Amino acid sequence: MTQRRFPKSSRLVKSEEFDRVFSQRCSAADDMIIVYAARSSFSGPRLGMVVSRKCGNAVFRNQWKRSLREAFRLTQHKLPRQLDLVVLPCRGAAPNVRRLQNSLKDLALKNAAKLPARETKPEDHL
Repeated sequence: MTQRRFPKSSRLVKSEEFDRVFSQRCSAADDMIIVYAARSSFSGPRLGMVVSRKCGNAVFRNQWKRSLREAFRLTQHKLPRQLDLVVLPCRGAAPNVRRLQNSLKDLALKNAAKLPARETKPEDHL
């Protein structure tokens, strides 16, 4: 079995990265999560999470974060390449890793179809 990890290079950590994804205004949702997406220059998909206090207390928010990270870790090889994702849980939903895996994959593919293909710049070919 291959090692599926969640290194720091697979995460969105800077507020500028989150702002760039939100500014694309490309989103898809189901009854569990809302997924925003934007093209990136990195080779694989990257994940950012926004789990606000509206979701519940600290214990519940941490459960959401752990479940989202695990779902991403297990499905990142099925997600479109060069895509940054920001995931928000829906109010009232409970974290379930198996359902999150399916939602994340489906919504990421839906967003990838909406986004235009990444434009190549002359300096990309150097």
